[in-house]
Amino acid sequence: MGGPNLEVFKFGLYLFVPVVALLHFGDPAWYHNHVLPYKGHLFPPPDRTYSKIPTDQTAIREELARIKADKLARRMERDKELQTQSEAVAQSSKGWFKWW
Repeated sequence: MGGPNLEVFKFGLYLFVPVVALLHFGDPAWYHNHVLPYKGHLFPPPDRTYSKIPTDQTAIREELARIKADKLARRMERDKELQTQSEAVAQSSKGWFKWW
């Protein structure tokens, strides 16, 4: 075994690490410099959040139908863009040797 000196060192380290972490990360200046600038990346702004959650069954069904319609519209747009891109590629490429 290591002896009493090792045990004292381990005990000091076990106390020292959390206290230093609390002092370092609990400092208000560190919070303002490192956390607040990235708050916009982590959480959406309040104007983009939906604060009125539907509670009755008809409102839930209407909201679900709206979400499905939005998804379908985005999918149709994406498919249309992919189709125009594939047509452009098909017109530009005439075959393996470009003359075929």
